[in-house]
Amino acid sequence: MLQGFKPTLALDQRIGLGAIEASFPNAVFPIGAIHEFICAMPEIAAASQGFIAGVLHSLMQKGGICIYISRSRTLFPTALYAFGVEPHQIIFIDLEQERDVLWAMEEALKCKELAAVVAEVRDITFAQSRRLQLALEKSRVTGFILRTASDRITSTACVARWKISPIQTEQIDGLPGLGFPRWEVELLRVKNGNPGKWQVEWTAGKFEQVIATEFLETLKRKTG
Repeated sequence: MLQGFKPTLALDQRIGLGAIEASFPNAVFPIGAIHEFICAMPEIAAASQGFIAGVLHSLMQKGGICIYISRSRTLFPTALYAFGVEPHQIIFIDLEQERDVLWAMEEALKCKELAAVVAEVRDITFAQSRRLQLALEKSRVTGFILRTASDRITSTACVARWKISPIQTEQIDGLPGLGFPRWEVELLRVKNGNPGKWQVEWTAGKFEQVIATEFLETLKRKTG
């Protein structure tokens, strides 16, 4: 609290992240806060977009609009269907200047009618992140920043810092091709919480922890 962290008012908010949510204060995913995702490579950025889409599925269940702001958008709107998000619920804003992206995000975070705001930026300073956090204190909108700079990672006022890496999928019923999306989820830093690392899969419209599933399969093979 002395650092300016305010627990979410919606203590019944559940995103369906299972063991990951236990790492947050009160075991609740922080809404009304800024989350940053470290995206040093395109494949990590794509994995982060998929993971965020899964979170948006929960945040937007009761309707609402999400604003997605970037300079060179790489998100394919139709792919959002796979995560239970309707593309028409996303307003895409494409801008030319990095400073305009941050300005647009700050203004969007003040709108309490929005469910979430996502922005792609190369880098962000502590002062800039603090402005974003102050902008949403009344609206309680949840913000997501995809941070693409890889040369240096400075401190920010964001409530959590994530790194989402793609991992090998598992074939479905032995059929060739890709299975359900899987990620290695690293919670690198979290205010008043506990960092950690997990492997999760998006299947049947929700997050499932991979480790528990693989353990059961191994146990079945050993016991015959």
